[in-house]
Amino acid sequence: MNDQTHLIVGPGALGRLLAMHLAGIAPVALAGRRALPGEQTLTTPEGTLRRRRLATYVVNRLPSVTPAFLHLTTKAYAAEAAYATVMQHLPGTPTLVLWQNGYQVQPALSCRHPGPVLCASTTEGAWLDGDEGVTHAGRGVTYLGNLENRHVRRSRALAALLGQAGLAAEAVDDIAFRLWHKLAVNAAINPLVARFRIRNGQLRDRPFRPMVERIIDEVARIAAAEGIPPPAGGWRALVWRVVENTASNRASMLQDVLAARPTEREAILGPLLAAARRHDIATPCLNELDATLARAAMPQR
Repeated sequence: MNDQTHLIVGPGALGRLLAMHLAGIAPVALAGRRALPGEQTLTTPEGTLRRRRLATYVVNRLPSVTPAFLHLTTKAYAAEAAYATVMQHLPGTPTLVLWQNGYQVQPALSCRHPGPVLCASTTEGAWLDGDEGVTHAGRGVTYLGNLENRHVRRSRALAALLGQAGLAAEAVDDIAFRLWHKLAVNAAINPLVARFRIRNGQLRDRPFRPMVERIIDEVARIAAAEGIPPPAGGWRALVWRVVENTASNRASMLQDVLAARPTEREAILGPLLAAARRHDIATPCLNELDATLARAAMPQR
């Protein structure tokens, strides 16, 4: 690892997808709680296999070198602890890039990190193939920016690098709104596919399609009350476009449920439900989904 490295902490599906793309054009290191094989395989959406050798580390045994970028690709609930662990082992301050779902971690770590902080909102779809591979299930777009619209050059440079690596990316000056847009997409897709254990594309069919529509209605009312402008084309167009583009994908919350891991229920549904309470907005669909997923997460006696 050197001072030009992109250190990716969180070797899940998104972390490995990012690593496998960047590795062709920049120094990359991948770190997690346990060591992974250095030989990794990427399966493209077209079914092509690409193999690369990555530098892999355990987070509490990192080299004493400050990378150029620290990409935090952990789940939202693990992000602050992972950040604290990694920063204890770095002698300097890298540019921090936050890739989490929801809208809880980003403001907190933007205040906590002493250096530049960029936030990423992505619709790339991926799932893991064991310890040695990742499948790129659906192409999306990644938006990058700082919550206070600072570090514009850095955002543009990283977006250009991601584009060169084969991941469509754009630097924006409204990343807070984009994060809310992603939150809406996550809320309309992830809880339902996790609850019913289906792939994203199955949401287009009955009985799921009316469920998605009702969730979109609730989210749209919350966003309007919070002063969040709708995306171009409206909320429905955004959600159904992502469903179409990631039809074969197993959403991250479904992957967590199938693996008996904690889900990002609180990071995705929590901010929406809190905003609904602030504005006295009824959200029966979101409430029911939240309660169902909370019960499913409770240990069995």
